[in-house]
Amino acid sequence: MTPATDPKQPIVVIDDERPILLAVDTTLQMAGLNNVITCSDSREALGIIQRHSASVILLDLNMPHLDGETLMAQIKSHHPHVPVIIITGTIDVDTAVQSIKGGAFDYIVKPVDESRLVTAVHQALRFGALQQENQSLRRHLHQGGLQHPEVFADIITRSPKMTALFGYIESIATTEQPVLVRGETGVGKELVARAIHSLSSRKGDFVAINVAGLDDNIFSDTLFGHVKGAFTGADGNRKGLIERASGGTLFLDEIGDLSQGAQVKLLRLLQEHEYMPLGQDACRKSDARVIASTHADLWAMQEANQFRTDLHYRLRTHRVWIPPLRERNEDLPLLCDHFLQEAGNALGKAVPALSPDLLPLLCTYRFPGNVRELRAMVFDAMAQHNSGPLTGMAFKDYMKRSQHLVETTPGGPNAADSDIAFGKTLPTIKAATQHLVGEAMRRCGHNQSQAATLLGVSQQALSKRLKNMRAEDDG
Repeated sequence: MTPATDPKQPIVVIDDERPILLAVDTTLQMAGLNNVITCSDSREALGIIQRHSASVILLDLNMPHLDGETLMAQIKSHHPHVPVIIITGTIDVDTAVQSIKGGAFDYIVKPVDESRLVTAVHQALRFGALQQENQSLRRHLHQGGLQHPEVFADIITRSPKMTALFGYIESIATTEQPVLVRGETGVGKELVARAIHSLSSRKGDFVAINVAGLDDNIFSDTLFGHVKGAFTGADGNRKGLIERASGGTLFLDEIGDLSQGAQVKLLRLLQEHEYMPLGQDACRKSDARVIASTHADLWAMQEANQFRTDLHYRLRTHRVWIPPLRERNEDLPLLCDHFLQEAGNALGKAVPALSPDLLPLLCTYRFPGNVRELRAMVFDAMAQHNSGPLTGMAFKDYMKRSQHLVETTPGGPNAADSDIAFGKTLPTIKAATQHLVGEAMRRCGHNQSQAATLLGVSQQALSKRLKNMRAEDDG
């Protein structure tokens, strides 16, 4: 029986030294990688790659006729998704590192270590397969009804929930009505807002602002602008963001943290499509489309009279809910590979293989910071990584530092049975909130960013809360 071809698309090895070609071919064949094409003349390489649709390319840098750096540029131009592994002599390591920065997947130093070679090729094959899978997924999305899948290219996902969400976004993107994007911190609400803007075909700019922590005056000045003499220090006219977003989209992030006074001003903009810069009596018209986002439960805030009912209904003409990362574990392999590549490029490190324990570990984690937190975890792990597969150890350390996984709890064996221990007298909501914020800050070493992730709020919202707490203490 003829043995199965592995990989299905050949590995192309390009080197002018025939002994090197023979050694690499033999090593790969012994490792079960039996689909190998060797090339000793660099001038013939592009034709071979084109005819045989290479899965991985191993490329020597020092060759006559056409040197490796020149050939590398041609390969990346014509076949950008095919991973290239540089083979180089010891004296050329600096050049190889530059090649990595220029798009090479990895490099191997001569004399070639057999184990290193096989590991690098397997990693490259895995990366190439992921690239093909992403392309296939995009084609599938297109065939399944998406008219502009390229708009969602920055949102890395294979989740059916997200696919359905993309279809809904396409259907509402061209309307003039506001859109409310809901989802936990770090799920990618601004990416979704940008996709809506791109699909809307609006000619103006996409202008974003995080409104958390803005008081009424700062909100009005930032959004609506002011005229000369409106207040002390207003030496000239200043355009607001709503004017900059003319003909485009105004994205208001964390709308749930908007003050009551600012809510009234925003309501008028949505109802009448008009606003007044500070210091001016005449109204100006706005044709900007408003997209708002929040991690908060606006229905609960509405019931508690913290968010205006009329504004809520105006904002939620179209509603988009982005599922948290823990509800789409199928995205973890894609996101890990993407962030590993990004971290490798940023840190100047080769991308390691993932140990078998890593993805199962991540699937057990709740990711309160969602995709943003995963990216931070990957960068932290890559910064510590030196050699071998990337294991779950660095990720466990991150989880412990963030206090999301509690292995032991002081106070006895039953202390961890409840998240919060209550005394006979319940604290007020105000006191409980202050205690919760204080505890989060203590656990995170007074790092506001980590504490905000622990509490499931934005850093701006936590900063505003701490400022109010200090003001109350001073008073």
